[in-house]
Amino acid sequence: MVDGPGRLGAPARLRMLEALAAASTPLSVSALGEAIGVDQPRASRLVQQGVELGYVRREADPDDARRTRIALTDEGRKLARGMRGERREMLGRALAVFTEEEQRDLARLLGKLADNWEN
Repeated sequence: MVDGPGRLGAPARLRMLEALAAASTPLSVSALGEAIGVDQPRASRLVQQGVELGYVRREADPDDARRTRIALTDEGRKLARGMRGERREMLGRALAVFTEEEQRDLARLLGKLADNWEN
């Protein structure tokens, strides 16, 4: 293994795992790149790193034999779940210092931000 889970590295690699975990089906390299905001060559490099680390695999696209799709391996799925759980714990600890009223205000303000966020 090139890297351990704790050293997965670049934020783009973490976004790749999250995007694949959120997708209902495996993604093409192009679709994966779009989902994480990188160009196709960078997405290809990220996929190659993910394959080498054992977190993703390439599989044939059933609709087009010339293309491949990218899917999480069981190890990649475990890692993505762990990252989400770790973030939830960190958020819970950070929010513990807020009063209930402050938490409601924060939720309202974040909702307003999200509603007005330009894609």
